[in-house]
Amino acid sequence: MSFTTVGVCGAGTMGHGIAQVAAAARMQVVLFDVSADLVAAGHQRIVDNLDKGLARGKVTADERERTLAHLRTSTDRSEVASADLVVEAVPEKLDLKQALFADLARLARPQTVFATNTSSLSIARIASALPDPAACIGTHFFNPVHLMALLEIVYHKANPPELIDRIEAFGQRIGKECIRVQDTPGFATSRLGVALGMEAIRMVEQGVASPADIDKAMVLGYRHPVGPLRLSDMVGLDVRMAIGEYLARELGNPAFAPPALMRQMVSEGRLGQKTGRGFYDWP
Repeated sequence: MSFTTVGVCGAGTMGHGIAQVAAAARMQVVLFDVSADLVAAGHQRIVDNLDKGLARGKVTADERERTLAHLRTSTDRSEVASADLVVEAVPEKLDLKQALFADLARLARPQTVFATNTSSLSIARIASALPDPAACIGTHFFNPVHLMALLEIVYHKANPPELIDRIEAFGQRIGKECIRVQDTPGFATSRLGVALGMEAIRMVEQGVASPADIDKAMVLGYRHPVGPLRLSDMVGLDVRMAIGEYLARELGNPAFAPPALMRQMVSEGRLGQKTGRGFYDWP
């Protein structure tokens, strides 16, 4: 059974992109956040994305208007809870995600599916906040959502196979290539990506090479589309540091432990693209 309505919780970096691709696939979408300013900012980012796509010939005028017609915003949790599929894209904090889902479950219908966009946290732990943990699954999107092709579907032991199939069909409908990964710390993508990023930061710390040259090595030598340090800036050094701490603890592997340089940069507010300065300057 396909989803016809999608509720997205969190209108920030990931949430607005998830809402955009679902609306572009002609599902009715409600984008929720806790304030009118936040949902207005998220809606404007969608408009900006569509306008850029229109200018570059990637989106037609009809597609732009149709996407916006399938999208609305709200600060009322009951509206997002009424959707067939509820996707959370709130900050990477276990207690926050659990509290949100517990609250939404009281408002939702029994058949509602809950999806979490976590990049590393345990899906089973997040799902434990729901009356029916089997109704919760991981949908790890990548930034920017409207451009990145991958959707990492993360399933835990309670998920029935038919739910995994439904989520993969949803991913295909919104134009994503899907992979299926068991619920383990860091899944497939974050586990590999964070390990590479932490080692790249240690190399900068030790004076092995400049951030630009380390990134160039991976882009030209290994055909990565973006180097590990530029990617860390794009994700946010504070976000990556929290993920690294979690993986180091859960996996017992010091390779994921954030280097001293990373901790210093975060304490100074040099978080990357969102603050204008990280390993690179972001005008």
